This record gives sequence, structure tokens and C-alpha cells, in this order.
Amino acid sequence: MAKGKKVSSDGGAALDMTPMIDVVFQLIIFFVVTLKQEDILSHLDAMAPSPDSKASPAEKIEMVTIDIYNPKTQGGEGFLFNKSPVRYNQLDKEIGRAARNNKGSTVLLRCTKDSPHSLLVKALDLCNKYGMTNLAIFSL
Repeated sequence: MAKGKKVSSDGGAALDMTPMIDVVFQLIIFFVVTLKQEDILSHLDAMAPSPDSKASPAEKIEMVTIDIYNPKTQGGEGFLFNKSPVRYNQLDKEIGRAARNNKGSTVLLRCTKDSPHSLLVKALDLCNKYGMTNLAIFSL
């Protein structure tokens, strides 16, 4: 008796999944690129805090800006308090006044690339003297 060839039971042809995966990735890229951020943010359910009736308008947190620059190249003493040139003793008074209004206000210290490090340290010492702890330091 002769042996016959065995027929595989796999059956039909196999599907190549590579083109389908490529199309899916192209669709994902298309939708990510065309999606606007406003669409995402407008659909977020964010619970806003209720207005506090006990808070007075005087407790509003304001931002104090101190610019520090090189006095050798730009003149002055190297300090701008809220975009107004000030001397060191005036800066001391202005930071003290801002601290009396609200110690939680943000102090933004902006330094130019050629500003002396000692002026930044002086401004930080004044903020520490009056208990201003919410500081942000930037370099321009």
C-alpha cells in the first residue's frame, strides 16, 4: 500500500496585517495632528472653587517683578521694581511694603545674562528679610 501525501488542514490563504497596521497608524497621526487643544480643554469637567465671601479684595495676590541688570552697561544701580528704576534702599522699602500687603504674593526675579550675581543675592536677601517665600527666578 502506498502512502499518500498528507493535506494540511490550514485551509485558506493568510492575511497580511502590515498594510492594515500602516493605515491605522496614519489615521492616528492624522487625528492627533488635526486635533485642536481648545477641543480638549473645552470638554474637561473642571470644578471651579466657589467664591469665598469672606475674602476681601485687598487680599488679592499680586505679582512683584524685580529686574536685575548690569549697572556698568545700562547705568543705574541694577534694579527695576515693577519696571521702575530703584536704588537698593528703595528696593528694600518696596519689598517691605509688598510684604506688608501680602506675604503670599509672587516675587518674580528676572536677571539679564550679564547681571552680577551679587545683585541677585542682595534681592534674595531682601525677600528673605521680609518673609517673601514665593519666589521665581528667570534669566533673560
